[in-house]
Amino acid sequence: MDSDSGEQSEGEPVTASGPDVFSSKSLALQAQKKILSKIASKTMANMLIDDTSSEIFDELYKVTREHTHNKKEAHKIMKDLIKVAIKIGILYRHNQFSQDELVIVEKLRKKLNQTAMTIVSFCEVEYTFDRNVLSKLLHECKDLVHELVQRHLTPRTHGRINHVFNHFADVEFLSTLYSLDGDCRPNLKRMCEGINKLLDEKVL
Repeated sequence: MDSDSGEQSEGEPVTASGPDVFSSKSLALQAQKKILSKIASKTMANMLIDDTSSEIFDELYKVTREHTHNKKEAHKIMKDLIKVAIKIGILYRHNQFSQDELVIVEKLRKKLNQTAMTIVSFCEVEYTFDRNVLSKLLHECKDLVHELVQRHLTPRTHGRINHVFNHFADVEFLSTLYSLDGDCRPNLKRMCEGINKLLDEKVL
């Protein structure tokens, strides 16, 4: 399930529109098809990230590209994020988690909810942003994800988990994202609009 043979190289565009185009929906579909080819489950064919999450991911790509000044690296981070999310989704939908692991799932849900509300609060209430608080929450999410998939996924996927969370929990990245007069402010506001929607819909 964790094999990546046959995938396009990390830096290739995901659509035919050109190398600057990023679409998390297209990337999710591509990753999903690759995973589905391994587990041969047609019932999973419609499992895509929802539109709101896709919009949040697209904004994350833009701010990651802005911060890293590296389109290839930004693409790889988002690709790893989507792959991990889809793999966990497949494990959950196929009832692969033990009772002990379902306890971890619930802990992760609560931690993600807390993190999401903190992200929004720091954006909506000026001068409350604390990069160390948010970084700590994201690292706690990372630890729970590692614990959840420990017996299911390979070291390669654990490396992807680290790659994703270490980037988004980086205090310098968070400072760039939350800068009041920075270029990423509009992206952050759009992300928080999406997160608020997911919170209202009890997705987070």
